[in-house]
Amino acid sequence: MKAIAEAPSKAIITGEHFVVHGAWALAAALPRRVRAEVSESHRISVTSDRFSSAEAHGLHPIIGVVEAMAKEFSFNARMRVSLRSEVPEGAGLGSSASAMVAVVSAVSRLHSLDLQPSDIIRFSMVGEREIHGNPSGIDAAVCAMGGVVLFRPGNAPKRLSLEGRRTLIVVFSGKRRSTKSQIRRVAAVKGTFPSFFGGLTEAASEVSLIAAERLAKGDMKGLGRILSFNHAVLSTIGVSCRSLDKLVDLVLSLGAYGAKLTGAGGGGSVVAVAPGGKEKSIISGLRGRGFEAFRAEIPVEGVKSWLNR
Repeated sequence: MKAIAEAPSKAIITGEHFVVHGAWALAAALPRRVRAEVSESHRISVTSDRFSSAEAHGLHPIIGVVEAMAKEFSFNARMRVSLRSEVPEGAGLGSSASAMVAVVSAVSRLHSLDLQPSDIIRFSMVGEREIHGNPSGIDAAVCAMGGVVLFRPGNAPKRLSLEGRRTLIVVFSGKRRSTKSQIRRVAAVKGTFPSFFGGLTEAASEVSLIAAERLAKGDMKGLGRILSFNHAVLSTIGVSCRSLDKLVDLVLSLGAYGAKLTGAGGGGSVVAVAPGGKEKSIISGLRGRGFEAFRAEIPVEGVKSWLNR
């Protein structure tokens, strides 16, 4: 018997990095997903279509997640885990969180644990901490819950209610980045300029709340202005880079209302919003210049799992 789960990826709309330090952040689940297939085996093993055998060490955090679940619920951790992903690695789109959430959900289904989203998030964070060091937890929360979520450490995630669909444009810069190193970079800025950083964190929290209002009302032009402003702030604290700044400028020149880096920065992806009649031409223009770009309609369903007998 095999258990299967699929979890969405995510884009942070506002508040990345500052959320680690207590700010509200706004994020949305994206339709590109990671699929996990889990079955009992004579040993624990993890394979992925995104990693070669030489890169298999990158899958070790998933073993830690399975072992943590096995210890808490007293089952045998020996199982085969297979991953297939539509999410580029290192793109700032939550590929690792999506994988962790999918694995936890599949293991839960295989052993009839009936875990709630809060428990799926909790076990996913075992792997996320091993990979990223000190993540906020927003990626795992969004991948588990789906939809659009306001997130703040220590608070219950708040799902945003949307009437109708909204559209985001997501474009991968082609440059991978390390979330762990970027988190450390921001922590260093906080240590050097604590009062300045504290003020930015409070402002970032307010910006996320305003962005949520604009998105809920369907004011994509207003949201776009917030995105571009947020990118400038992230650039100020050193988590953008020349390639991301140029990509944001390109997206704006193609007609977007606004754009910003999403995720850890230093590479990864840009998220943008645009007039309804412009989205197709913007994506075409980006692809014509060699970028991987796609349209993401939100809200998107969270993790789902089932048995394949």
